[in-house]
Amino acid sequence: MEIFKKSSDMRAWSDAIHRTGETISFVPTMGYLHEGHLSLMEKGKDLSSALVVSIFVNPTQFGENEDLGAYPTNIKRDLELIESKGANAVFLPDRKEIYPENYQTYVTLEHLPNHLCGLSRPVHFRGVATVVTKLFNIVRPDTAIFGAKDFQQLRVICQLNRDLNFNINIVGAPIVRESDGLAMSSRNAYLKPEERESALSLNRSCLKAQKMVEAGENRADVIKSEIQKFIESFAHTKIDYISLCDPNTLDEVQKVEKEALFALAVHVGRARLIDNIIIKTA
Repeated sequence: MEIFKKSSDMRAWSDAIHRTGETISFVPTMGYLHEGHLSLMEKGKDLSSALVVSIFVNPTQFGENEDLGAYPTNIKRDLELIESKGANAVFLPDRKEIYPENYQTYVTLEHLPNHLCGLSRPVHFRGVATVVTKLFNIVRPDTAIFGAKDFQQLRVICQLNRDLNFNINIVGAPIVRESDGLAMSSRNAYLKPEERESALSLNRSCLKAQKMVEAGENRADVIKSEIQKFIESFAHTKIDYISLCDPNTLDEVQKVEKEALFALAVHVGRARLIDNIIIKTA
């Protein structure tokens, strides 16, 4: 497994792979890897002849009062895990490599960021779109794999890929959960033992919303009100948003017809956690 810290070296390696007629799968991460990340790598290995993983904690997707400085990191462990999954290369740039002095160019989307997480994190998706654009240009993958837990991010990247003609196969991978149902996240490390039960309210809310629809309740305001009461019954929780929306546009819906995305973000202690489910009518 080769490790590249310079964009020029990473690009040269990718170009050499393509000259042999082989294809590249790419899994971008911010490190502090868990089984969810590893599942993306396994999928990448199946889809292409070479696998590249990046580790970069992207400062431009963090707001002023968010957890950039405290974001967990363990590069040595991450590299061991990536190698165990058979990756061919790791792109491990520092901040100056991605955002050199006098950096001025950012990528923005007009509509998709104005929903869900974008409402409380107004700079987040500009940062995501910018760094993913740069990583795509550096790594030059044929396929890129992203987890569906960050559903809005996945939609943003699909739109970015289409709008900017990257012609990359974007693959969304299912949410990977811990044994108790909690969606895997690097931020789960923030949870104190007494907050763990409260964190389970997110997955339980997804299942509760699905059951309400299956029982015949399709009014979004009724479902969201019931879920709000449910989450607030747990200690240590502070709701950021609860949404029922169109899975493609992310526009809020008044009724669940055929299918809708149920998504929520909840602060549990110092951890901001997200989860979602596609709800389908019977």
